[in-house]
Amino acid sequence: MKNMKKWLTIIPALFAAAFLFAGVASAHVTVSPNQVPADSYQKFTVKVPTEKNVPTVKVKVEIPKDVDIASFEPVPGWKYQVEKDANGKITSVTWTAEGQGLLPEQFGEFNMMGKVAANAKSLAWKAYQTYKDGSVVKWIGPEGSDYPASVTQVTAAGTGEATADHHHASMNATDQTDSDQNPWALYLAILAVVISTIALIVNFVGKEKKA
Repeated sequence: MKNMKKWLTIIPALFAAAFLFAGVASAHVTVSPNQVPADSYQKFTVKVPTEKNVPTVKVKVEIPKDVDIASFEPVPGWKYQVEKDANGKITSVTWTAEGQGLLPEQFGEFNMMGKVAANAKSLAWKAYQTYKDGSVVKWIGPEGSDYPASVTQVTAAGTGEATADHHHASMNATDQTDSDQNPWALYLAILAVVISTIALIVNFVGKEKKA
């Protein structure tokens, strides 16, 4: 019984650590949806978490060549500026905080509308996150790296009602939550709670027997 109680005390801590690691690993600048059909109009949402103990004050996103961004949703407390090529196509957008920015443990969402090219295969969104201390985190690496660029996969273009339904869904859907992007974090958290409860019960029973 003593050894069992010892393990039931240690295991929840291990799962809590795993849950924390899973949360940190999934916390980076992302663009949703993560899959869209070619030749379609989409609402893209840039989600930016602050991972340091200082605020995020600026976010720059490079627009993939196979997306034509046409408009941006205003964000209170932020202004934006775009860069264009010789043909007038928007190549990047930079959101800059007018106030305190995104504080530690906060995240922000920035929405924009655009059309996916008919011959697009995948969209890599390179992002540059600037903190108040002047440091810049470059989310431009390949998948699996420490600082990966968010990638949107492009499927074959739909037709008729199917395309309309997808467009309607993309206009009304919000970004996936962190638990959607990383379901193991949720599973680990639930398991940790269950094991912690069992540990408390065993500990209580042990004390009752001694009494």
